[in-house]
Parts: sequence; structure tokens; C-alpha cells
Amino acid sequence: MRREPGRGHRRRGRSAAEKGDNRAAVFFLAPWFIGLFVITAGPLVASLYLSFTDYNLLQDPNWIGWENYVRMFADERLLNSLGVTFTYVLISVPLQLAAALLLAIVLDRGLRGLAIYRSVFYLPSLLGGSVAIAILWRQVFGTNGLVNQFLALFGIEGQGWVSHPDYALGTLMILNVWTFGAPMVIFLAGLRQIPETYYEAAAIDGASRSRRFRSITLPLLTPIIFFNLVLQLIGAFQSFTQAFVVSGGTGGPADSTMFYTLYLYQRGFGAFDMGYASAMAWLLLVIIAGMTAVNFFASKYWVFYGD
Repeated sequence: MRREPGRGHRRRGRSAAEKGDNRAAVFFLAPWFIGLFVITAGPLVASLYLSFTDYNLLQDPNWIGWENYVRMFADERLLNSLGVTFTYVLISVPLQLAAALLLAIVLDRGLRGLAIYRSVFYLPSLLGGSVAIAILWRQVFGTNGLVNQFLALFGIEGQGWVSHPDYALGTLMILNVWTFGAPMVIFLAGLRQIPETYYEAAAIDGASRSRRFRSITLPLLTPIIFFNLVLQLIGAFQSFTQAFVVSGGTGGPADSTMFYTLYLYQRGFGAFDMGYASAMAWLLLVIIAGMTAVNFFASKYWVFYGD
């Protein structure tokens, strides 16, 4: 059997080129892998180990088994922080998504200068988690803030909203709703993908605007709603900066703004109880994973993928 001349040479040439490509790929991916193991995976495993120890950052960790996890069930401030966090998440996230969807529908009508409006509305998402905005928020809802100055125009005497236990958490919810820019942009992209022919056919059949919204827009947007819901839930559970700055790091007044992450910070870096803080971090991971799993399980009953 005759061998075609040059075939072996070409195969060796391709093999050498493929090896060179593989080496280049490994070289360019190396920083990501280093970051994964050094910055993410390494501390993750270390915190899991520390969660079973008594560790104060100054002495060697002392293995105590499940004691940190057992302590959580008797920690009233931890249970209160869970209640505050769940209240914050379950109220502010739906309101934020509703505001984002409403603004996306308005912008989808083809306004002039759409790019400018989109940038302006997206800006709060970039700034909402910053220390500067949290300080500004504390001033706006303070005793002499803009809110009380506005109420004074109507003869209403305001109060220090961020210093009142019944209203302090509500101000943080408003701040989270205000950062609707990121989900709004995603909703807007989803609206642009819905074929206009669907609306035209429904209009010919006599469907009203509200009926078209319920029967066309919402079903076709459910994958986008689900995506935004998962992202915003995860982000809301991890909220920290707003409560820390507005309350001065105390979670007050009367622990009304004591987010779970803020209490974790207090235990780890305030009381140097790093073992307990590590256990709290893993509990938060389990809670977020559980909420995400519930959302994925429930999605099959209300998310429409069109297949």
C-alpha cells in the first residue's frame, strides 16, 4: 500500500502546531487558575476548616468540632439578623424587579435619547453599593434631610428615619429598590427580543394593552425575570455596605438594620471570633444555595422557554 508523499510530515506539523496552541492556552489561562485556587478555592477550604475551630486570629486554631454551629441556635442576635435579612430580601427584591420592569417597558417605546436615559437609570446600580451613596442616604433620611424638608412644605413634621427602629430598615429597602438599573437593562434587552408580530396579531384579535402584557410580554419574559430574580436574591443576601454605613457599624437602632453579613463582620473582626464567623459564612452559603435551588425547582412551573 503506497503512502501519499508528505502526509506524515503534514501530520507531524499539525501535531506540533496543536501542542503550541495548547501551551499558549495554558499560559493565558494560568492567571485565572492561580486566582481560582489562591483567591477563591484556598480561602474557601480554609474557612470550612476554621468553622470547626476556636480561632481568634492571634493564636493557633483549636479544633472544637460542631460547637460553632450548635451555638448559632442559641444566638438571639444571629436569629434576629436572619429575620432582618429575610425581610429585606423578600420585600426589596420584588419591588426592585417591578420598578426595573416598569422602566424597561417605558424605555422600550422608542424614546428619543434612549441611550442617555438608559445610562442615567443604570447609574444607581453602579453607585448604590458604594460608601458615598450610603453616607448620602443617611443624610437624605436624617432629621434635617431632604425627605423631612420636603414634608415640611406640606406642614408635616418629619423625624430621623434612619434612627427610628420602625423605619430604618425601610430606608435601606428603598435604597436597594433605587438600584434597579442592572435588571432594567436586562429586561430591556429581553423586551427587544419579543417579535412585534405577536402584538400585532393580538391587537387584531381585539386584545387590550393589559391583556397583551399578561398573555405575551410576561410569559416571554419569564426566563429574564427568573435570571434577574436569582441574581438579585444572591446580591441582596450579601448586602453589607449600606447597613454598615447608615448604622455606623452597629446595626442599630435596636438591631433593626443588623444584616446577617454585618453581624458576621462584628463577630469576626469586632470580637475576633473568627471560627464562629467562618461557621456563619458557611450557613449563609447554605441559605443562598437553598434559595437558589428552590427557585430553580419552582421555575419549571412558571418559566416559559418556548420549547
